[in-house]
Amino acid sequence: MQILLIEDEKRVADFICRGLKAEGFFCEQANDAATGLSFLKQHQYDLLIIDRMLPDMDGLTVCQRVRKQNTDIPILFLTAVDDTQEKVAGLRAGADDYLTKPFDFDELIARIEALGRRRSAHKPDKDSLQLGPLLINVGERSVYVDGEAVDLTSLEFDLLLYLVQTDGKVVSRERIINAVWGVNTDPLTNIVDVYIRRLRKKIDRHPEQSFIETKRGVGYRFSAK
Repeated sequence: MQILLIEDEKRVADFICRGLKAEGFFCEQANDAATGLSFLKQHQYDLLIIDRMLPDMDGLTVCQRVRKQNTDIPILFLTAVDDTQEKVAGLRAGADDYLTKPFDFDELIARIEALGRRRSAHKPDKDSLQLGPLLINVGERSVYVDGEAVDLTSLEFDLLLYLVQTDGKVVSRERIINAVWGVNTDPLTNIVDVYIRRLRKKIDRHPEQSFIETKRGVGYRFSAK
């Protein structure tokens, strides 16, 4: 599951993202509303977590803007105010659930899983992604090229799936690092380039027609041939 967290308190955001990744989720974080809304235009997410109070825009306004563009993405509100009227305002703005800080992390996971089940019940099965000769089975975490199984490590699979789910948009190395390896990874490392080379060797049948395109000075883009 791809999760976007819009939370301005870096300590809290880092804690949540680390925990979510440890549970097997993708988590990308934005520290203000403008960045979060920009990410939403560039990438498809399965769930959105919004802090009620953000430095540049009220969380209610963020929720309303998201709902105008994306009617079905589950939205979970985080708030430090345990007040019924606050919860009602958030739900009326378009949130699907509400969680008050401080919270137990197990409860956060349970609410995310519940929202995911609710959404899955209204969506067709997307466990398998057919992209030209490339077949990705998300549930089984398996990959095939021209019907032949490809042996990927867990990180290689996560990287490939992240690139596929960016819908053909160019993504920077920094965003890839944050989404796949985590926010505490050195942004100057060449780990993304190393793993891209590994992926290409495993999934490309014709090196001159790679699934993963390099945009020099910008980042990478997935393209199904």
